[in-house]
Amino acid sequence: METELTGLRGGMQSGLQRGLRLLFPPQCMSCGGTVAEEFGLCPDCWRETGFIRGLVCDKCGTPLPGEAEGRAEYCDDCLTIARPWDRGRAALLYRDTGRRLVLALKHGDRQDLARPLAGWLAAAAAPILLPGMLVAPIPLHWRRFLKRRFNQSALLSGALARLAGLDHCPDLLQRRRATPSQEGRGRQERFENMAEAIRVNPARIGGLTGRPVLIVDDVMTSGATFAAAADALQAVGASPVSILALARVAKDG
Repeated sequence: METELTGLRGGMQSGLQRGLRLLFPPQCMSCGGTVAEEFGLCPDCWRETGFIRGLVCDKCGTPLPGEAEGRAEYCDDCLTIARPWDRGRAALLYRDTGRRLVLALKHGDRQDLARPLAGWLAAAAAPILLPGMLVAPIPLHWRRFLKRRFNQSALLSGALARLAGLDHCPDLLQRRRATPSQEGRGRQERFENMAEAIRVNPARIGGLTGRPVLIVDDVMTSGATFAAAADALQAVGASPVSILALARVAKDG
């Protein structure tokens, strides 16, 4: 009898789900068009999604020409700019679909996107994930957090940590001051703007010595924000420190 009831409940639930799918068909994450599965992309948006694959810079994740040959390669920027972190990756290019998804998550109140986007992050980060690694987001200043009500980087880092089976510490890092927007600033200005703007939460310093940490953010442009966070972590003994961005602003060509 119990087996029959279980089967009946399962059939009713399945029927309800089918009915809901007819009334509310799955929509493309980017454009809202109809797709076959929840949190999928329509063919047009898929073609416009710049997934970063193949040979990449081992420091920042930007795509490089050529084929991977089993050794670390670096882009021109990472050969000339001191990077205080060890390795880095990015899932998407910050353009077309990638840019739309970042903006939807960040400014469009699409917090539901964090979970599917974390799958792309996990795939990109696979070569740099380490056992016992602590995952932490780039922090928002408290004033910006109150205005936005959430930290999009923390949503991504939390979802990634769950997928990867790693510890997540959303308050590991803190903004010491409210930095002006980086938009429109040159590389040097970006680094000056972020200098000493991030610190490790004093309550979280214990146990960081020799522990690998992965810092997660939604977008990487110059790397100034990641550098400020990595400097702070290196100063308290965390090692190695790696970085992961959902989207990477890369030079054309």
